[in-house]
Amino acid sequence: MIKILFFGILLSFDHETSYVTLSIASEPSLTAWVLAFASAFVLGVTKAGLKGIDVLLVTLMALAFGARESTGIIVPLLITGDIFAVIYYSRHAQWKYIFKFLPWMLAGVLVGVLIGKDLDEHTFKIGMALIILLSVVIMFGWEKRKSQSVPTHWAFAGFMGIMAGITTMIGNLAGAFANIFFLAMRFPKNEFIGTAAWLFFIVNLFKLPFHIFVWETVTPQTLLLDLKLIPGVLLGLFVGVRLVKIIKEGFYRKMILVLTALGAILILFR
Repeated sequence: MIKILFFGILLSFDHETSYVTLSIASEPSLTAWVLAFASAFVLGVTKAGLKGIDVLLVTLMALAFGARESTGIIVPLLITGDIFAVIYYSRHAQWKYIFKFLPWMLAGVLVGVLIGKDLDEHTFKIGMALIILLSVVIMFGWEKRKSQSVPTHWAFAGFMGIMAGITTMIGNLAGAFANIFFLAMRFPKNEFIGTAAWLFFIVNLFKLPFHIFVWETVTPQTLLLDLKLIPGVLLGLFVGVRLVKIIKEGFYRKMILVLTALGAILILFR
């Protein structure tokens, strides 16, 4: 009872007083650990090549530790997965398209830093849930389109890149926008994965200093938590590489879209 009361007091503090440090110091619950490990596992799976499920890992981590705090916890884990993806799929990367998309995405990250810095926890949580739902709608709409033609004008890359940058900074949710851009380029599977691997490795490294020095969502405490979650990432990478070869993508993507939408709704009512 005392532990519950103490945790409740921590929740009442303003987010500027380092909520991450306090909440992790109070030792996460078993439920939080299960959700976080599941998130780390899904992260490994998506870095292994099963794109479109990043919204699920973000949802699980947000349910475990809160919307804002989860963004800082996830970034070092993303970089861990990126290192594997870059090594494994590097030969398939299409640098022409990385250079076309990357400047817009980095600009979007800077916008996201400004937008997200002073948001309170409640607004941040609602914003994250809405971004998740928007991502689901975008991906669902893409799946249902009869015509697969997508504009390849620079303005299309610019809009998708800026939106990807903003959403990756605020909620690590660039996947939907980046995926739509790469799908428009008609990449084969391995080129899609290899190009995305390098893009997100660069972007996640670019984001890290802002999480450490501006938002202060990456701390020694969150890094210690990340170390405990790395086995989940490695397990996800191991499973993901095999799933890429055998899973029926149509069924899988529909299942993930439904689960992700449900997760976003749970965040709203958490």
